[in-house]
Amino acid sequence: MIRSFLTVSSGTLASRLLGFVRDSVIAALLGAGPVADAFLAAFQLVNVVRRLLAEGALNAALVPAWLEVREADGATAASAFAGRVLGTVSAAVIAAALALGFLMPLVIAAIAPGFVGRDTLQFAVDNARLMLPYLAFAGPVTVMMGLLNAQGRFAMPAFSPLLFNVALIAVMVGLLARREDPVQAALVMAATVGVAGLLQLSMLALRSGKLASPLRVSFDSEMRRFLGRAIPGMLASTAPQWLMVAGTVIASSSPSAVSWLYFANRLLELPLGIVGVAMGMVLIPEMTRAVRGGDHAAIARAESRGLELAAGLALPSTLGLIVLSGPIARVLFERGAFTATDTAATAQALTWLTLALPAHVLVKVLSPAFYAREDTLTPLLATLKAIVVAIAAAFLLGRLFGANGIAAGIALGAWSNALSLIGKGAATFGFAIDADARRRLPRILAAALAMGAVLWLAATALPTAAHGVLQALSLLLLISGGMAIYGLLLQLFGVAGWREAANAIRQKPTA
Repeated sequence: MIRSFLTVSSGTLASRLLGFVRDSVIAALLGAGPVADAFLAAFQLVNVVRRLLAEGALNAALVPAWLEVREADGATAASAFAGRVLGTVSAAVIAAALALGFLMPLVIAAIAPGFVGRDTLQFAVDNARLMLPYLAFAGPVTVMMGLLNAQGRFAMPAFSPLLFNVALIAVMVGLLARREDPVQAALVMAATVGVAGLLQLSMLALRSGKLASPLRVSFDSEMRRFLGRAIPGMLASTAPQWLMVAGTVIASSSPSAVSWLYFANRLLELPLGIVGVAMGMVLIPEMTRAVRGGDHAAIARAESRGLELAAGLALPSTLGLIVLSGPIARVLFERGAFTATDTAATAQALTWLTLALPAHVLVKVLSPAFYAREDTLTPLLATLKAIVVAIAAAFLLGRLFGANGIAAGIALGAWSNALSLIGKGAATFGFAIDADARRRLPRILAAALAMGAVLWLAATALPTAAHGVLQALSLLLLISGGMAIYGLLLQLFGVAGWREAANAIRQKPTA
């Protein structure tokens, strides 16, 4: 499992780093005013669909269903089932894209009610409509990624999203060089989203076309049963994005708040993507095989290693983002139309939003235990409850503390989600972790806290008025030093040695 995790994490890391470059150029082009608010609200809507479909969420239902058909009826039947899923999902998302195109003014008004009565509403609608063709490509991309993951082939699904960011960055660099008007630049960027989706689909189609044959649309009983399980799981798998949408509902009435929260959340997406998405993609097949085989030792082993990996990466990331929120936001975004005031507001929102990271990652680790038992309803109900908590908390705290209060409300929603899953799982089937996990987890926490303390002391010496290159190099040195210290502490505390890690990486995933 470690090798599969590292494969997915590497692809996700590369994609997220390119995402930082993309968002840095967006900040330089659009700043944090009404144009940026409108574009980012529309882009956030597309991002929800993107995560809902193309970044592993469909694993929650497709992987167990495909494995069940293959084990019961053989490879040919599994390929035919995949062909029906591919055709049906593709047809459904095309119909959904057309419906959204007509209803987009109502959709934007619902997710950003503060835009109503302002020019920002129509501009957001125009941007969102230009982005809609991405949906037609996200449908088949979804199924192809899920099928490859089910076979233990993680590299292509992990690295194919890079094309999305590469295409957007290439276009935005051209716009920046031409000093394009922000309004026109946003429209061109919105139109590029669909082209980026086509590139990703083309890459996956070359490698996975034979896994789904024959291709056809079907709504028979088997397909209705699959969709009945898939839709709740897909909605629950994108809980972090739904919580951000909930925050946007409240933030849309405050100038620039949507932009500040968006850029703060993008910084959170790096560790969440590496840990959360990777664990979701790897743990679901692993857990499904263990549950189907009734192997309690394998179940405990999968849960234990997943929890260790999640804690080992999420805890230091949380502390690092809180300590370095200001320097990170300054180095990545403060240029062009993005001012020092925007940097300070983004950094403050990030500090509060980062408190949600451990909860988000915990949900990614806990959810596969439900999905492997074909229970997608429980994670969905926990997500819906979290959205209600986030909206209520963001509304109350936002009135008192502005964007910072909204970020804190989102964090409370995330913890509501995690605690709901912990309570339900403990009451129904129980969570089993082995002796190694019980020994390692407290030591991981101690190592993360020690690293955070050292990082906080070192951050006080970081130059704030220096040249941008010097700031970037200093920040990179701090982050690299923090990672080195954390790795050393893990070894000193007996959590993991270099030889043990190397052996785990060499182990090939089971197909």
